[in-house]
Amino acid sequence: MPTRVVGDSGPPVMLLPGGAEEVDGFFPGLVEGLVADPGCRVILHDRPGTGTSTVDGSLADAPSYLASLIGELGLGPVVVVGQSLGGGVATLLARDHPDVLAGVVLLDPTPVNDASGCARLERSMRLTERLCRVTVLRRLLSASLGRSFARQRAKLTLRPDCEAAHRKIGDLDLPRLARSVHGITELSAGMRESDLPRHIPAVVVTADRKPSNSIRRSHTRVAQALGAELVSWPGAMHNLQLDHPDETLETVRDLVRRVAAATS
Repeated sequence: MPTRVVGDSGPPVMLLPGGAEEVDGFFPGLVEGLVADPGCRVILHDRPGTGTSTVDGSLADAPSYLASLIGELGLGPVVVVGQSLGGGVATLLARDHPDVLAGVVLLDPTPVNDASGCARLERSMRLTERLCRVTVLRRLLSASLGRSFARQRAKLTLRPDCEAAHRKIGDLDLPRLARSVHGITELSAGMRESDLPRHIPAVVVTADRKPSNSIRRSHTRVAQALGAELVSWPGAMHNLQLDHPDETLETVRDLVRRVAAATS
């Protein structure tokens, strides 16, 4: 999709969806909510290799690409909001290009500071990519994933817009998703939490997991490195922007207000 900026004035906020998903509709109610209060300009853009983009892109190139985009738009520094892999990209963006950021909100981000976990993820996705080359296996995998998402929806009470987004996310392009994490093993191996900036206002939201969970521990370390608050809501799952949309909106609003107050 071409870059869209929703809202006429106010602090700029860039949204980064998870996986290789399209940004439009990924965060139900967030765009409209931020434009209404506190009054934001929300940047919607599908980076190369994701969403509606027809341009190939790599995870390694994403931070520099987004930094250049922010510069071209003339809207920086921005508050960046990233979920899952979008959160991983936001983490790398904060490390590599802190000058383009006014604030960071990480929503259950892919833990790019967990080298072993990222290596397992990439191995799994490369296997998925190979299996999907066989049409019948691709259909079976897609059907199995669709049933898994349907079971999740049956257990959740979602707003209609969040249910629609959940259905869309569950209809995955598996090969594209697999390609979206190419290189994450190498990136995570070179990731040092001490390289993350502590001067940028930030918040890390983690799903409702046990304190001993490896992802929870990785999120805790990222929050500590950023000097950020670690937030978790009872019952929150990975796509917490869908099962806790109001809390997500208020968390982003709070950070935007903090940034605005610090710069006024």
